[in-house]
Amino acid sequence: MEEKILTKHPQGKRGVNISKAKYEAMRETILDVLRDSPGLTHPQLTNAVERRLRGRFEGSIPWYMESTKLDLEARRLIRRTKEGPGETYRLA
Repeated sequence: MEEKILTKHPQGKRGVNISKAKYEAMRETILDVLRDSPGLTHPQLTNAVERRLRGRFEGSIPWYMESTKLDLEARRLIRRTKEGPGETYRLA
């Protein structure tokens, strides 16, 4: 049986149960992408994660990225800031 993780949400909403292996792969990728950047918009982050995982990740990369990104915000590993016309994500 596959091990699952219940994600957190930065606004206290209910998280989702996802595969721990997929969560860990996505978590590592998001943190690596942000480590290499001063900050990315949501579309930039999604595109960068998709480029790194395409062909090596089973499932919807944008869906898993969003669930994992919200969890990382809730755990205060990344933060969302308002800059210019949009929001930017960076390491906390």
